[in-house]
Amino acid sequence: MISEILLLKYGATIENVDASEIIISEKKRADFYFQIKIGEVKMFNLNEQGKEFVQGIFYDGESFGEPPLLGDFKYPASAVAVKPTELYKLSKTKLFELLVDNPEVNLKFTKALAKRLYYKATILKEISVHPPEHRILALIDFLKNKYGTEELFQVELTRQQIADLTGQRVETVIRAIKQLELDGELKLIKHKVFR
Repeated sequence: MISEILLLKYGATIENVDASEIIISEKKRADFYFQIKIGEVKMFNLNEQGKEFVQGIFYDGESFGEPPLLGDFKYPASAVAVKPTELYKLSKTKLFELLVDNPEVNLKFTKALAKRLYYKATILKEISVHPPEHRILALIDFLKNKYGTEELFQVELTRQQIADLTGQRVETVIRAIKQLELDGELKLIKHKVFR
């Protein structure tokens, strides 16, 4: 999202994080901007029963956990590396300097946050009122619009990740995907989901 050159110019460090290592802890103060150089990060909450709800999954070049920096509140979710990950880490103070000094980056940053808010509002609506098949298609269509093309799009998420992102049990997702295949809404090729 922000170029490597700018991040390094403003004092970002590169952190190596192991798979399953916590990067951000829920209810902790937000002091740093994080952007993935290479890897994958999951933001999530746990309920009292230990069930995980995934807020989002982030990939190469994407940032995460910014709203608390801008809104001056504590992290509403935790973030963990899904696989070994390299991150840019920049202090909140330096991030603000970078955004003030570079209005074009500030605008791009604001647009990215607006898209993320749109996604959260859309998914929240899908989770609260629609059946499992509709929830899954809404998620896949969002991902296809963000990462895919007009051609057949391969969903890179596991069934468990789809369940976590749509607030369902993995068994429900498996059944719903089979039904969606029967309905011609998606294709299964070697156990991979395509739309």
